[in-house]
Amino acid sequence: MNIEHLAAQKAPETLKNFIAGRWVASSSNETLAVPNPATEQILAHVPLSNAADVAAAVAGARAAAFEWGEMPPPERATYLFKLREALLDNREALTKLVTTENGKVFSDAAGEVRRGIEVVDFACGAPTLLMGQNLDQVSRGIDSEMVRFPVGVVAGITPFNFPFMVPMWMLPLAIACGNSFILKPSERTPLSSQRIVEICEEAGIPTGVVSLVHGAVETVTGLISHPGVDAISFVGSERVARIVYETAAKNGKRVQALGGAKNHIIAMPDAVLEQSVPNIAESAFGNAGQRCLAGSVLTVVGEARERLLPKLVEHAETIKMGFGLDEGVSLGPVIRGDARERIHRLVDEGVAAGAKMIRDGRGTGPAKGFFVGPTMLSIEENSPLAREEVFGPVLSVLYAKDLDEALRLMAETNEYGNAASIYTASGKAAREFKRRATSGMLGVNVGVAAPMAFFPFSGRRKSFFGDLHATGRDGVEFYTTKKVVTTRWF
Repeated sequence: MNIEHLAAQKAPETLKNFIAGRWVASSSNETLAVPNPATEQILAHVPLSNAADVAAAVAGARAAAFEWGEMPPPERATYLFKLREALLDNREALTKLVTTENGKVFSDAAGEVRRGIEVVDFACGAPTLLMGQNLDQVSRGIDSEMVRFPVGVVAGITPFNFPFMVPMWMLPLAIACGNSFILKPSERTPLSSQRIVEICEEAGIPTGVVSLVHGAVETVTGLISHPGVDAISFVGSERVARIVYETAAKNGKRVQALGGAKNHIIAMPDAVLEQSVPNIAESAFGNAGQRCLAGSVLTVVGEARERLLPKLVEHAETIKMGFGLDEGVSLGPVIRGDARERIHRLVDEGVAAGAKMIRDGRGTGPAKGFFVGPTMLSIEENSPLAREEVFGPVLSVLYAKDLDEALRLMAETNEYGNAASIYTASGKAAREFKRRATSGMLGVNVGVAAPMAFFPFSGRRKSFFGDLHATGRDGVEFYTTKKVVTTRWF
């Protein structure tokens, strides 16, 4: 599944599931169209798989799990190295595919693909990552050791906004740790996942180790309740994350569920404008605001109101909207028409509650596609725009007299805890921010504080349900279970 293949199609094809090493049609007759959100051209139809499809995928994954888990970690790592090389060989095609099905611009998609491959780099270190611990003579004549084992069958349920990177947060680490893995991508952006699994097949990963089941609510419900699935990794909205966490936990599964966000940016009076303005704009408007790390609320402190805000509006005026593969485009569409309408409604509700429009981007952009231009509003702390996740290129602006007030606004208006950033030239302010900010991923003069693959994606509060986060050592801990062996020889 690539751009050339899509362009050569006479009619959009219906995607297939990948189960037990075979591409098979779903037993469901229900499908959804998958449009290019920038042009509205139909790219494919995705099946809404049912419980029978889920059961078949779980059976195939369980059949493969024992042998794959028994394979020595250095041997499993050789497959990860092959996967890495195959992904690098396909990097440009994958980038174009992400742009085409998601709408983000080419540079954003290239960054997404790069960050996804970095997780494979990390997972290639499986022999080291999976080491246990031991202590001889823990008592007289007695030794103890902790040994890691695979969890079993892991299901990954991923969102539309990062159709390549988020599946790659899960798949490489899950299989490196000896588990078989079932991927359920977003029904809105299934093509990148389809290509990932094709590349896994091309890399020779054994039958049943990686499976793909397309679908929506019924598919998710099947995976989080099926007794043959041992662990669930989920990324999506806060509402669904909570449901997945509670339902999967009730069914005895290990769960990590990453939810929504309302990320705050604090701009201090001493912020370095030349670098800060484009960086804040990219945080707020890049990827059409459809990042779980996007800056959503900007608190300008003191003189920053007069220094920074006019330049931020000027910068927003220069942003060109369009299809992300076209020259000069720096802002793509939101994912669907219903997402655009929801964004418009939330802005209208904010204005009705007293927000003042600074820049209205609604109704701008190309005639075709689901576009919302950069939008900025001045709000009070009781505004719904201070609390509700918009998930679009909308930046709400609060005002504070000092850092203490800015941190109070962040804590009291925001129930989420994904990310926050500060723009300042003061080490003292940055240190205070680091200690008091209520989010789990913090940026100092960095608007999108995305951790590298060897660190955990450490959201907090309503942004995360579970114990162990995605990626980094947390990912290794999540995808393995421990046995402690206490030994005495007579």
